[in-house]
Amino acid sequence: MLHVPAGVFVMTAHFEGKRTGVVVRSVQRCAQEPPMICVAIRKGHWISPLIRDSHHFGLCKITGTEKLLIKKFAEPNRPRDGDPFDCMPIERMVSGAPILSRALAVYDCEVARHLDLEADHEIYIGKVLAARVSPGVPDPPPLISE
Repeated sequence: MLHVPAGVFVMTAHFEGKRTGVVVRSVQRCAQEPPMICVAIRKGHWISPLIRDSHHFGLCKITGTEKLLIKKFAEPNRPRDGDPFDCMPIERMVSGAPILSRALAVYDCEVARHLDLEADHEIYIGKVLAARVSPGVPDPPPLISE
């Protein structure tokens, strides 16, 4: 969970043969036991129905230098046609959400809460079902002593 508070993340989801992802920059730990993550995404994104129907999402931390991934999953005007994961190495964990194989850290989550705010973003709180950190990725310094 140390890798959550900072960085660029791709949130992923799949349902009934459809899969997509979106770059998100607002990610935060919100519980330690059980481990939970809070993600804010722009309201109305096409990933929302997939998360709603599957009740799961993946969260993949990438470097800011991953220009192709950032462009492929960036909002706002990426076309929805086709599968954005074609020709891209992916894996699956517990939920089956697509996980980018080259991500620095990944979190496979089950939706615990969805908050539809009176704002331009909505919030998903996910219970972490599985996680991994790529070999050689150093632990970031702690935010505060707990």
